[in-house]
Amino acid sequence: MRRIMLVDDETSILKALQRVVLRAMTDVKVETFDDPKAALARMSEMGFDLVVSDYRMPVMDGISFLSEVKQVQPDTVRLVLSAQADMRALVEAINRAEIFRFLAKPWDDDELIATLQAALVRRDAVLQERRLADEQRVARGEMTPAEMALRRLEEEEPGISRVDWTPEGGISVEEWPVDQVVTSSPKRG
Repeated sequence: MRRIMLVDDETSILKALQRVVLRAMTDVKVETFDDPKAALARMSEMGFDLVVSDYRMPVMDGISFLSEVKQVQPDTVRLVLSAQADMRALVEAINRAEIFRFLAKPWDDDELIATLQAALVRRDAVLQERRLADEQRVARGEMTPAEMALRRLEEEEPGISRVDWTPEGGISVEEWPVDQVVTSSPKRG
């Protein structure tokens, strides 16, 4: 299942975008955020194939948000949505956040879906090229099979390989939400 994130400070825009995407695309999960900081927090927990962000938002502009997305999940395809056709901003977005495309508000539904599908095809091609290159690196001895497996795991679950160790050598769980900590105790007969 593909995971798509939509970020815009206007709830009505988010609902409209989500409705168009879910109506036209099957096998997708869409998450919407009206706060880019909350969206970034979610990206540290879950991998996304594609992110569409508004350009002008009060908390954080779309370029800054997508630049951070690039740092957290570099393989996520990034798109900017804006009513403003500011060429300077577009050039900055392309250079700094490496956006795939710019979408204008108001959007044409068919064009929006075609762009999202093209972005997903692009992502698949990039990941496939990387996998083939990794297989070649393993064959040449430049990468171990474990390193290749770890890279693939990080693609699926960003941050899963990062572990905070305590000074005693244990794993730090201080930042884990209480509802995600699983404990078990031996069954008593």
